[in-house]
Amino acid sequence: MSASTTPKYRPETRLVQSGILRSQFGETSEALFLTQGYVYDNSAQAEARFKGEDPGYQYSRFANPTVHMFERRIAEFEGAEAARALSTGMAAVTLAMMGQVRAGDHIVASKAIFGSCLYVMEEYLPRFGVSSTIVDGNNLDAWRAAMRPNTKTCFLETPTNPNLEVLDIAEIAKIAHAAGATLVVDNVFSTPLWQSPLELGADCVVYSTTKHIDGQGRCLGGVVLGSQKFIMDNCHQFIRQTGPSMSPFNAWVMLKGLETLPVRVRQQSDSAGKVAEALAHHPKVSRLIYPGRPDHPQAHIVKKQMRGGSTLVAFEVKGGKKSAFAFQDALKLIRISNNLGDAKSLITHPATTTHQRITQQQRDELGISDGMVRLSCGLEHADDIIDDLTQALAKA
Repeated sequence: MSASTTPKYRPETRLVQSGILRSQFGETSEALFLTQGYVYDNSAQAEARFKGEDPGYQYSRFANPTVHMFERRIAEFEGAEAARALSTGMAAVTLAMMGQVRAGDHIVASKAIFGSCLYVMEEYLPRFGVSSTIVDGNNLDAWRAAMRPNTKTCFLETPTNPNLEVLDIAEIAKIAHAAGATLVVDNVFSTPLWQSPLELGADCVVYSTTKHIDGQGRCLGGVVLGSQKFIMDNCHQFIRQTGPSMSPFNAWVMLKGLETLPVRVRQQSDSAGKVAEALAHHPKVSRLIYPGRPDHPQAHIVKKQMRGGSTLVAFEVKGGKKSAFAFQDALKLIRISNNLGDAKSLITHPATTTHQRITQQQRDELGISDGMVRLSCGLEHADDIIDDLTQALAKA
């Protein structure tokens, strides 16, 4: 739904107050409307609803008051005109792509994307006559060379999963627009707190709300944000007719998550920065990547387009897979999981989990070594996280 015209409060205020639709009972917390359908005062009203002449609700597959509140709130926070909530983050990515293309169209995407996103580009869309070109996201000439007359959209994530590369959104947006294409940005690793792709020229932003927005390991969800025209032209009917909808309960959980997002992400990012500092020169660590450090490979882009670092740290444990496994298995506080953005600190070994389905050559090109691990810092005290990492590295 469209963002409301409430005063331009600061981000933290918008995450608590935006989009509230109070019932006749005047509840403080957002109401949870667990309903499939809605009744009409009369036949004429039902007809008007289905014609789009009456703005009321018809069916929760494509519109629900609780989901509407979540969409309005995150749209106002992101600075988007409109948003649509989906059942999962991958549903959001797939919708953002599928909603724009038809047989004969072409997509350009960065090679440093989540494995499931790569599947959509290289395996799923070609079944419907949509081709793709995968490029080195930090090579602007490669983006330019990949553009074709039939290129419809471009896709990237930044920072990337799992090696936290940072791509220049503004420059890639210029390249896409010059070719008559749009740009879709997966902003999960940065969160809307630290990066605003729409302000940098992107046409669409997607999130797995499963990650930082929920932030406590409870529910799956996704969201697509953009201009009112982008959402209506590419997303609205797709959701209405195919049904990848977010459940009202999950939307209510996400609303509660948005209220505490700045508090959580700031502390998690602060902890991640301290972890990066503590491990940067550790004798058991051969490489460390964190978007808040001056030694980050794209530090100049980070400074230009991000307001903060990240809640994640990537580093390589010397000794490859065997040492990385020994390190992970020795952790006592931090748990092994493929999720991220949680209140609990989580760690994963990308080469054998999130990116195990891609080829060894692709992993090598992406810099995903057998010793690399991805740490998602939680809300524990930073010193406890560092102590746990240090004692586990001693056993690597």
